[in-house]
Amino acid sequence: MKAVVYYKLRENNFWLSPQRCLYWEEEKALIVSDLHFGKTGHFRKSGIAIPQNVFKEDIQRLIDQISSFKPEQLIIVGDLFHSEANKEMDLFIKWRNDLSSIQFHLVKGNHDILNDEWYQQANIKVCQNEMIVNDFRFVHDVTTVTESSPLYSFTGHIHPGIQVSGIAKQSLRFPCFYFGKEYAVLPAFSRFTGLHLIEPKKKEHVFAIVDHSIIQTQ
Repeated sequence: MKAVVYYKLRENNFWLSPQRCLYWEEEKALIVSDLHFGKTGHFRKSGIAIPQNVFKEDIQRLIDQISSFKPEQLIIVGDLFHSEANKEMDLFIKWRNDLSSIQFHLVKGNHDILNDEWYQQANIKVCQNEMIVNDFRFVHDVTTVTESSPLYSFTGHIHPGIQVSGIAKQSLRFPCFYFGKEYAVLPAFSRFTGLHLIEPKKKEHVFAIVDHSIIQTQ
């Protein structure tokens, strides 16, 4: 397994993967956000020639992570899909059937607009707003997190990125994991997404994803 990084949170053990996901030891759960499956097909339907290989590569990366961590469940923190059903969804169903022993939990994001029957067919358990497991809350949009909550939240939605500056005023941007006091923001699993730059404060932890490595920047 490539360069996973250990992170302890509320006496629970997590492993950060450079493939943009997080493994939770205690629950044997792989946590991902913003996969946006079907996005390339959505663009092609609109006449924009995005190759289907983008979708296939994302699926393969997820298969590889499942093979490596061997989770019993997959927790998806929103935007599993990008839009309405298209041919890429048929490929997803076939792939999902091959992994029927793994529980899929989806906390709906703003792009998850498929009808309830489709999720049932795909054997995906859907949470409309949040999912709570022990001391942790899973929710798509960070704006719903309140400081008064005793639960620590895992969120997605914004596709967090960090800008790293070097000599000669050079700077590069990388997707990242962000861990604040009340919540974490996971990187978008899909590589076919933009980045929203974050500005971490003191005592907050940020891990940049650089090629196939994870580098703590704060």
